[in-house]
Amino acid sequence: MATLTLADLVANGTMSSEIAATLRATANGHHSFLVCAIPRLAGKSTVMGAMLAHAPKGAAVKTVGDDGLDIEALAAASKGGYLVIPEISEYPVMPGYIWGAPVRSVFAHLGDDVALAAALHAPGPDEAIDIVCRGNGVPDEQAARIAIVVYVRSLGRDWRKPTGRRVATVHEIVAVRGGRAETRLLHRWDERADRFETAAQPRRFAARRAPR
Repeated sequence: MATLTLADLVANGTMSSEIAATLRATANGHHSFLVCAIPRLAGKSTVMGAMLAHAPKGAAVKTVGDDGLDIEALAAASKGGYLVIPEISEYPVMPGYIWGAPVRSVFAHLGDDVALAAALHAPGPDEAIDIVCRGNGVPDEQAARIAIVVYVRSLGRDWRKPTGRRVATVHEIVAVRGGRAETRLLHRWDERADRFETAAQPRRFAARRAPR
């Protein structure tokens, strides 16, 4: 199965070009991010992979599970690039689905040299940060290194056979206090009109649209 790009996801209606610009700038600027959704097959991994394709040129991208489970070694190998958690999950049904101490270890290594890309099951940024902090015990200051949270919706009556997908919201993380996120809405999807709207531009980095 071919890997979809951000341009492909704009073309198939998953996101707008403005959303793509924000996601591209996130990865290109080496900022940490989460992609969340509730059902399986909603497209979390697809969106995350499309974003990581825009990581700084030559940046290392190491994935927990695929590249091993030694977080210390993976963090060292991903300096200047991304350390990827395929799923923050209590259920280790696949390699790289981690919870608790391994998640805390990943966040402890985040900083100027190592950025995080992770997926998890959550219906939005508040719940996603709650899972990170309250569910996994990650300190506020480490969770606040996440720049944005992308929430993806799958369409159709049967989640196993989605008829389409939409990036429902993109929020910037302003701060994390007491395990709760202070967020700023950047983009939303108007379900009734099936239209994407931009509410604000990110403050932590500049988003620029790709030339046509």
